[in-house]
Amino acid sequence: MIDKEKNEALASVKKKIIAEMVCPLKDAATNIVFGKGNPNAEILFIGEAPGRNEDLQGEPFVGAAGKQLDELLKIIGLELKDVYIANILKYRPPENRAPTKEEIIRHTPYLVEQIRIIGPKIIITLGNYATKFVLAGFDPEKMKHVGGITHLHGIPVERTVYGKKYSIIPMYHPAAMLYNGALRGIIVEDFRRAEEYLKMSRTIGTCDS
Repeated sequence: MIDKEKNEALASVKKKIIAEMVCPLKDAATNIVFGKGNPNAEILFIGEAPGRNEDLQGEPFVGAAGKQLDELLKIIGLELKDVYIANILKYRPPENRAPTKEEIIRHTPYLVEQIRIIGPKIIITLGNYATKFVLAGFDPEKMKHVGGITHLHGIPVERTVYGKKYSIIPMYHPAAMLYNGALRGIIVEDFRRAEEYLKMSRTIGTCDS
């Protein structure tokens, strides 16, 4: 799909959520936080759920966490406008609590549609919850069988999302640097690894074409 078609397809998914989703989170939220970025992005970031600032502004990764992500992207020569960012949940859970199984089941089909439309080369999961969920094949029942982010970060793995294979790279959430400065070096190194992996995937794609 070209840019216009992808934007229209993403807009259609967003409208469908607003019109059709039945979920208590939707009723309590200020705004839907659907996602933002380049519909042709090579990198898709997936987080857990919107926070307070995201709920108020209707966009993912605003405020301090957004600034941290922007700085990390600049290190590898990218900007926020070059990537796409989405969350598993499109509405904020009260008090930023963890999503319930029922909430995940309601929201997952829309995230899968975003992945299908964008078609990224790499999916980067941000934080422990998003990492476990995606590596569990979008099945909350299997999350308990997936290791934690401390063991998985920076290591690319292959996963099939409804018939298409994607490269997944788990990473610490950028907000973690706000609470633990010692993680900055680890996160920066993981971003550099992602940059190298992206370059490699481009080369493979060129050879295959």
